[in-house]
Amino acid sequence: MSLFPQAPSAVVMIRPHHFHPNEETEIDNSFQGKTLLNKQQIKTQAYEQVSAVGKILEAEGITVHRFEDEGEETPDSVFPNNWFSTHTGGQIAIYPMYAKNRRKERRSDIIDLLKQDYRVQDVVDYSGLEYDDIFLEGTGAMVLDHIERIAYAVRSKRTDSHVLERFCTHFNYEPMVFDAQDRQGVSVYHTNVLMCIGSDFVMGGFEMMTDPKRRAQIIQRFESAGKRIISLTEQQINAFCGNALELTGKSGRILALSAKAYAALTVEQIALLENSVKLVPLDVSAIELALVGQYDVCWLLEYIYQKDNCIPVNLYYDVLNFVIS
Repeated sequence: MSLFPQAPSAVVMIRPHHFHPNEETEIDNSFQGKTLLNKQQIKTQAYEQVSAVGKILEAEGITVHRFEDEGEETPDSVFPNNWFSTHTGGQIAIYPMYAKNRRKERRSDIIDLLKQDYRVQDVVDYSGLEYDDIFLEGTGAMVLDHIERIAYAVRSKRTDSHVLERFCTHFNYEPMVFDAQDRQGVSVYHTNVLMCIGSDFVMGGFEMMTDPKRRAQIIQRFESAGKRIISLTEQQINAFCGNALELTGKSGRILALSAKAYAALTVEQIALLENSVKLVPLDVSAIELALVGQYDVCWLLEYIYQKDNCIPVNLYYDVLNFVIS
């Protein structure tokens, strides 16, 4: 059981048997990678890397709930944090997804496990809003500050403001919406590639926020909460430095992030982070090819509820959803 609301001690991981970059998400996902590897090589590497990540996290004292995906129609299933999240008080939220083939990722067996192992009081299902072409892709679209109760969200077609308002009303968060773009003027599609909120620190690509006034407001909110600000460059965001997840292990808090992200951090940034957490770099290079707005950590789904009365929270990148989304 984690004593830190922002750092869960359990995650959900989906181990993919047929992972590959999703063609349906390429249009508005500038992070999605290209590769010379064939599909067989990619899916083999992804399976092996997800398996290895699970073992590393377990060695750190993290509880890992594994699920297999043997289907061929759900290439992004490794990122469950986009379709559901868990919350204190035993609540689960199920979200409307932008890409049609991603809607097939929703699985009743995962929800059934939560009901079996945790005390689930309520399931709030927003997925029916897909028929109205409005979307909110979970903790990819939002980065949640569980301590200050603020939902940070970059404006995009995957983050509808009306659904966000509804979510915030149901789950007691204050919405904080902003715009963000890269140097080419391409909008960021998911918030969790831009920002990681820890218990006492935040890493973010603040320079990519287009409204200076809104940027200052967001930074001020973090400073008022006593969080150490670590600003990331656009180059570091492209290396997924913003897509990390804080967890509570047997020896204290850790920060799960990709090996690529770790390599892109400066010596000074690493030193600042190590004042708070143990850094745990993970090889998820095959998964990074998809970068569906949930990157490495997106494949981890965090559990933020206490074992006796709560359930998990999407982690990957809100719980590394697979491990990090």
